[in-house]
Amino acid sequence: MKPETLAIHSGNLYESSTKDVTPPINLSTTFFRDEDGGYSGGHMYSRVSNPNRSALEQVLTNLEKGADACAFSSGNTAGMSLFQALAPGSHIIAADDMYWGFKKQLQSIFADTLTIDFIDLTDIDRISGYIKENTVMIWVETPSNPLLKITDLVAISAITKKHNLILACDSTFASPCLQNPISLGADIVMHSSTKYIGGHSDVLGGALITAKKSAFWEKVRNIQQIGGAVPSPFDCFLLLRSIKTLPYRMRGHCENGMALAQYLEQHPKVEAVFYPGLPAHAQHEIARQQMTGFGGMLSILVKGGADEARRVVNTVKLFAQATSLGGVESLIEHRASVEGPDTKTPQNLIRISVGLEHIDDLIADFNQALA
Repeated sequence: MKPETLAIHSGNLYESSTKDVTPPINLSTTFFRDEDGGYSGGHMYSRVSNPNRSALEQVLTNLEKGADACAFSSGNTAGMSLFQALAPGSHIIAADDMYWGFKKQLQSIFADTLTIDFIDLTDIDRISGYIKENTVMIWVETPSNPLLKITDLVAISAITKKHNLILACDSTFASPCLQNPISLGADIVMHSSTKYIGGHSDVLGGALITAKKSAFWEKVRNIQQIGGAVPSPFDCFLLLRSIKTLPYRMRGHCENGMALAQYLEQHPKVEAVFYPGLPAHAQHEIARQQMTGFGGMLSILVKGGADEARRVVNTVKLFAQATSLGGVESLIEHRASVEGPDTKTPQNLIRISVGLEHIDDLIADFNQALA
């Protein structure tokens, strides 16, 4: 089935006695045992599994063309559970441009148990030089946050398979509708489902999807079930509701993102535009090969430094100055001030999440803010 059909139907795992078209919210924290001690209903305790969470994990598995999925209470918890599953002393190669929350996790929470090299993963020829005897994983983020770098997943998967490494990909900026890393050679895909998957800025969540059910994946599943950082039934219900419109929302985000990027690329007060859909983007051809659309995320460098960047984000009217992305409403932020004093993000960079408002209104808003 195509993504539009999977998004609507593959989360409907069970038929209730009242014949609901939309699966109801199942709030029970515990479930009846059979006389022989089994659980013929398929669930025993909601930390371990719940009908709504099982439905969410099933639809995410199908959309990402994987073998299984684990849903978590946040994107940060999803990534952290993957890092926790690695043996102490393991070495990771990660992107130099990546979500600062994960970078901070690796540099602080896992500083005593893991070693990490942050490198430019778009430079494929340099990657093998960083692989050590204890290297176990390459962590890719494509498109990256906030510079929208595109990593060649097919090329990196050839390296990871040669050295028997895990290839994990944060695909949050793409969503399952624009990119399927497993089909390109990734072992595990990560999403902050707070973003495009939720799509309405009203639910927190994260997910990991695996290409196969391996011994390592069982460690991840064990951390989810025993650690218990799982989404509530209502959170899962909201995400399932949102996924039904995800393919169509992504079309709008892609259309608006491209139009705004083209407008800003020509603006005399904009120094640079980072958007993989533009032919001038350094990895445009790779993006065109491994993505079906370029999304609604872009970053720009404005002329005039940090002061001018802050003035612009304070002057727009329709773009909400707020941290996050992927919602129906457009968001904007001065990214360096969010990431803190040790950020490597340029001080004149503005990150933009292009929503589903009419593009003429969004362009007019930027036009007056840059004037």
